[in-house]
Amino acid sequence: MSGAPDREAVFPTRQSLGIMKAKLKGAETGHSLLKRKSEALTKRFREITRRIDEAKRKMGRVMQIASFSLAEVTYAVGGDIGYQIQESARSARFRVRTKQENVSGVLLPAFESYVTEGNNDFGLTGLGKGGQQVQRCRETYARAVEALVELASLQTAFVILDEVIKVVNRRVNAIEHVIIPRTENTIKYINSELDELDREEFYRLKKVAGKKQRDTAAADAEIKAKKAARAAEEKGDTSGPGDLLAAEEDNDVIF
Repeated sequence: MSGAPDREAVFPTRQSLGIMKAKLKGAETGHSLLKRKSEALTKRFREITRRIDEAKRKMGRVMQIASFSLAEVTYAVGGDIGYQIQESARSARFRVRTKQENVSGVLLPAFESYVTEGNNDFGLTGLGKGGQQVQRCRETYARAVEALVELASLQTAFVILDEVIKVVNRRVNAIEHVIIPRTENTIKYINSELDELDREEFYRLKKVAGKKQRDTAAADAEIKAKKAARAAEEKGDTSGPGDLLAAEEDNDVIF
């Protein structure tokens, strides 16, 4: 029926009622836990959104300073020194390592930049002229890369949290608007059916008790009637002559 409430197809028994009540309790507990998880993830999501905005503003300023610093190097050296940088580089000193952060059961990757110890491959770059500008440009671009690594870490966490929050919210809505109402409707249905069975059983017991009372009353009446008949017979037997030889009055016989 289209107007019937949404419920599970179960047989209305006491055992089914207990199972549905346990399921409802589990659904309510799960809904509470997922709700708290969603709130914690949403709070962290907003914090990451704020930090991304700050990191982007910081990156814009740092990249602007780095561009000016590179222009100073080009002006001081008198040309492009990119080929010198590429030839001087042996191995990367600026590296990135990853770690994981647990936020309400969700593992978020975090990137961290660090500089390895070793010889400076660019120590002789700009030795003739512009050495100061080259060193300042190098430090400025190092800060720019650190800002980029931080922004990449925040954006990665942002994407992961966005997907996880959507999944958790879908589960919360499913439990709140589908599972819990369906289970409650099932419990109401089982209770109504059990109440109806109890009324039918009470009516049956009442009819059985009434029939027993009628049968008992009839049996009592029959017993009383038999006792009365036996008493009447005994009374009739005792009302006759006690002496058989006593003279009795004979009625006249007319021929």
